[in-house]
Amino acid sequence: MQNRAYIFILVTLMIDAIGIGLVFPITPDLMDRVGAGSTGEGAVWGGILMASYAGALFIFAPIIGSISDAYGRKPVLIAALLVLAVDYVIMALASVFWVLLIGRILAGIAGATYTTATAYIADISTPQERSARFGMIGAAFGIGFVLGPAIGGIAAGWHITAPFWIAAALSAGNVAFGLFVLPESLAPEKRRAFGVRNLNPFGAIIQAFKIPNLAVPLICLFIFEFANMVYPTLWAFFTRELFDWSTLLIGVSLAGYGILLAGVQGGLMPIMINRLGEFRTLQIGMISALIGFVGFGVISTVTGLVIVLVFAALSDLSPPMMTAMASNNAREDQQGLVQGVIASLASIAAFLAPLCATWVFESYVDTEGIYLPGAPFLMGGALIFLMLPLVMRLRSQAQS
Repeated sequence: MQNRAYIFILVTLMIDAIGIGLVFPITPDLMDRVGAGSTGEGAVWGGILMASYAGALFIFAPIIGSISDAYGRKPVLIAALLVLAVDYVIMALASVFWVLLIGRILAGIAGATYTTATAYIADISTPQERSARFGMIGAAFGIGFVLGPAIGGIAAGWHITAPFWIAAALSAGNVAFGLFVLPESLAPEKRRAFGVRNLNPFGAIIQAFKIPNLAVPLICLFIFEFANMVYPTLWAFFTRELFDWSTLLIGVSLAGYGILLAGVQGGLMPIMINRLGEFRTLQIGMISALIGFVGFGVISTVTGLVIVLVFAALSDLSPPMMTAMASNNAREDQQGLVQGVIASLASIAAFLAPLCATWVFESYVDTEGIYLPGAPFLMGGALIFLMLPLVMRLRSQAQS
């Protein structure tokens, strides 16, 4: 039964990634549909959509995580999946920007699926297993990012709304799957009471930062997520501006990244953890991130893009290591709180980063001054470089 539940969690996260990934290649076309002008202007409006998703996720992720600590993981997961299915229908029917905005806010609320699913994995895993299993979460996302952009790029050729109808059907089917195969992972005696203080997302963050040894991995995760948001925010606009790629080519490139990501986190990561340990694996991920950001900041050819994309995939070794270090510093009845706060910090980063990155992109694209479409990636590289001293402090928290 536990194996079937584990498969359900991975499938759930994969469907989440499909839903996120299918939007990326069609975002420029969606912005054209609702009246955006230039590529730079479309990127800004697309950034607002991403920020609205992240804002809703920030408010609700720690709340939903704490609700799952109090009432169990299964009902929260099923409810979030239902909301997600409704969201895709709204997105499919949207023809004006404000309806898209409502859809993205609902998707942010349903993004609590990730929080609770991650807590579920923590419930059924030993501390020694968590790094590899959090890596499998990354692999599930990688597969979703293969399928999502591919579905988005291909299905948009039929109709711009077709990808959303497909995602809605997948989410609804997964609800039925979960009702039959998912047992509750959190025993009643391990639950904690849900109170008014849990309704304050900032209160949950403060509570988590008071847990010993948790502050540094949480800060590192926040900075990394802020920098890494440049990829989903700008990839479609960046490649269209630099290489004039079609929606299909953008989808194929994102699918290629998803294949690399699945290989890194599902295949390479467990081997590296076993042979090198968590901290060395984290170091390799951070160095790769720095190379990736600088590379995308200066590339001018498709060949260069393909080479740098490998380092971008390797950089995703980092978040599972930092997540595992954070999780191992929390008690069993705090896993929902901690995973909710991690998702909340990521959502703050995802709220701020698109607004910042798209402004930088527009400034260096729609300009008579210096033309540098890769400027937002260089900004990300600078952030990674500045966080390296903090990363070194995580050595003592890593499993050898």
